[in-house]
Amino acid sequence: MTTKTWIITGVSRGFGRELALSALRSGDAVVAAVRRPEAVADIASEQPDRFSTVTFDVRDTEAAPGVVEHALERFGRVDMLVNNAGRGMVGAAELVDDSTLRDLMELHLIGPAALVRAALPSMRVQGSGTIVQMSSQGGRMSFPGVGAYSASKFALEGWSEALAGEVGQFGIRVMIVEPSRFRTAFNTPGVLSFAESSSDYREVLDPVLRDMAAADGVQEGDPEKAAAIINALVHSENVPLRLPLGKEAVERISASYRKNLAEVSVWADLARSADFADAAGPVRPF
Repeated sequence: MTTKTWIITGVSRGFGRELALSALRSGDAVVAAVRRPEAVADIASEQPDRFSTVTFDVRDTEAAPGVVEHALERFGRVDMLVNNAGRGMVGAAELVDDSTLRDLMELHLIGPAALVRAALPSMRVQGSGTIVQMSSQGGRMSFPGVGAYSASKFALEGWSEALAGEVGQFGIRVMIVEPSRFRTAFNTPGVLSFAESSSDYREVLDPVLRDMAAADGVQEGDPEKAAAIINALVHSENVPLRLPLGKEAVERISASYRKNLAEVSVWADLARSADFADAAGPVRPF
């Protein structure tokens, strides 16, 4: 197998770290784009020839081209780009302020988009590449308390779906990964943040807050298994546009699709009546 080069953000822990280790075990090279290089010093010392670190904050979009340049200078190509860095946020929509919402959008959409734009020219030249966007089951369905987080992941998914249709002609694939709860640091204090509380929303949000805070260390998903699945898929001939990951993600996303389809059916006749009666049907390229 030809050695592939990965760029992965958020390698300090969780999915990012497991993906880096899985890629290295496969014989690939990894560029870890992290805010704190010391967090991956152990991997760097064990794999000096195939692991390189670049200091990078995903929200610093002007630094994105430098990450790709580093990978090209060190390993000659970029085959896989994994936008993994992120964090959770719980709070009622009314109580999440502009600054917090904007920060999540920068972390989960604006930053990843900048890194993709930086990587695409070299992928087009080589006629291949795989972009892995780490979303969430919350990127396809939402519930009270996670509106801000889901908004940023919904945005990432919509952007990435359009991207997939644009870059497929160049041999570049896009895979959106939608995990359920995995045993990463996602639910730990300091990573999972909470908006201020309010008695107005206590009844609906308190169960969500307790569930999220209590999940750390008991999540169903195994990050090492998840990384192995993603690694195997990006090395395969075909990748899905969307990959729900974990039993809960499969069940909850499937239930959401069924619920949405049922609701469309209920209101379909009323919705169709909004068209001009004599209008021709739409003709679209996609």
